[in-house]
Amino acid sequence: MTTGLIARKVGMSRVFLESGEAVPVTYLKVPANIVVRTKTKEKDGYNAVVLGIDPKKWKTRKGNEHTRYAVQKEWTVESLDGLAPGTQVTVEAVPAESQVTVVGTSKGHGFQGVVKRHHFTRGPMSHGSHHHREPGSVGMREEPGRILKGKRMPGHMGGETVTVKHRPVVVSDKGSGVVAIKGPVPGPNGCAVYVTIESLPEKK
Repeated sequence: MTTGLIARKVGMSRVFLESGEAVPVTYLKVPANIVVRTKTKEKDGYNAVVLGIDPKKWKTRKGNEHTRYAVQKEWTVESLDGLAPGTQVTVEAVPAESQVTVVGTSKGHGFQGVVKRHHFTRGPMSHGSHHHREPGSVGMREEPGRILKGKRMPGHMGGETVTVKHRPVVVSDKGSGVVAIKGPVPGPNGCAVYVTIESLPEKK
């Protein structure tokens, strides 16, 4: 069994439990994850499986046909049993009540100033004030005479890899291929996210 799969973010909603509690969830659509290739301990030093989604056929100039995948991701596995190339991994790999880690790329916001990027407090907006949304003094004295790394300044915001851990799976629908994960998931709707299984539900 694989330890993860690739999914696409659908959007946020809420699920009502049997107790009546409303739980905020993010729905993920799990397309068929196809085993592109495997890595073995004898040849590569560890066992791993490479999964891909959204395959597309293409031909070379010589007429050879190949398959390209929109997204690929590698996961280490303990055993390669049942994971031969071409095998499909579905939403059944992530049952309800299991815990997962989700990795995605956050929404990009372009170049932003310090007020939006770092939540700086702005200055007075009245006439005569020369400090509205500026960062203020960033310089140093003669020693060290430079700006230290990590200084909060304007720059590119978003578009970073974000990892959320220990998220319970509230719903796992085999029929529609959808899972509902508690809480928010990084990235815009439609983006690809990587779901890694931390623990499976205890067998009753």
